[in-house]
Amino acid sequence: MIGKLLAAGNNNLTKKGIGLRKGAETGSVLKMTRDYIDSLMIETRVIDSAEAVTEMNLFGESFSTPVMVAPLSGLGGICSNPMVEVAKGAAAAGAVMWVGIGNETELKSIIETGAKTVKIVKPYKDNDLIIEKLAQAEKTGAFAVGMDIIFSLGGKIEDNLIRSELMGPKTLAEIKSFVQATKLPFILKGILSERDAEKALDAGAAAIVVSNHGGSVLDYAIPPLKVLPRIAKVINKRIPIFVDSGITRGTDAFKALALGASGVLIGRSVMAGLAAEGTEGVRKIITGTNEELRRVMSLTGSSNIRTIDPELIWQER
Repeated sequence: MIGKLLAAGNNNLTKKGIGLRKGAETGSVLKMTRDYIDSLMIETRVIDSAEAVTEMNLFGESFSTPVMVAPLSGLGGICSNPMVEVAKGAAAAGAVMWVGIGNETELKSIIETGAKTVKIVKPYKDNDLIIEKLAQAEKTGAFAVGMDIIFSLGGKIEDNLIRSELMGPKTLAEIKSFVQATKLPFILKGILSERDAEKALDAGAAAIVVSNHGGSVLDYAIPPLKVLPRIAKVINKRIPIFVDSGITRGTDAFKALALGASGVLIGRSVMAGLAAEGTEGVRKIITGTNEELRRVMSLTGSSNIRTIDPELIWQER
């Protein structure tokens, strides 16, 4: 449904010099993540099935889709006011908008589009800066806040470090203090192990994101969908689990939901939609991905996102 739009948008991104990130060191994570997603097969259950409903409930609000905009930043090369244009597309699609690095003025403009917005803060060494950014998000009207905890030593593209000098690891006690510093739901993004999932619960996180940060933190990081079932067992439906890294089409989203996710985050495809058709392109990407998801759900007897059976997913041994 969205193949041509993705192709056109990715072509435009390449022309603008905004290519696919190569990831840390060997860049193996991107391929490993994609290969693992592609290794998962889906069985059909069409007798007695009906048109599926994709509605997602989160923190007391209802949304048309579990497909959300990943916390993007640095999109200035695509168009003017890119994050605001993305937010307009998310609002039109009835989806949750997540944002990464950015100032208070930009965040205010994003929220004024009507998009329910999650503000993700980096794990800065300066804890006072973290508290300040959480307070800004709460004052500005964010829907929820969180921390990109996997970024505690910065990122890495090939051999080049990114913002590593500004970041620092956080103790469980520090994370608890951040959770307690805001009235908003606090989400920990970048959970990639059962151990950190347990600690996220202990910290009082309202949700987690299973993510390898698109391969730009740790070379050979495990594909999120591979560890997702184990993390889902630890969480045991006590809080929502979201997934990002490599989610591109509706079938990818379905696989994540079947393996224990409550929703998914898409980033690169949103960028492609923006590069192809601006705000309308973003809306088309989100709604198109959701319609692909709805079709797969309907073909597997999954009436809503909460009733998707994990046994629908097969993997060749």
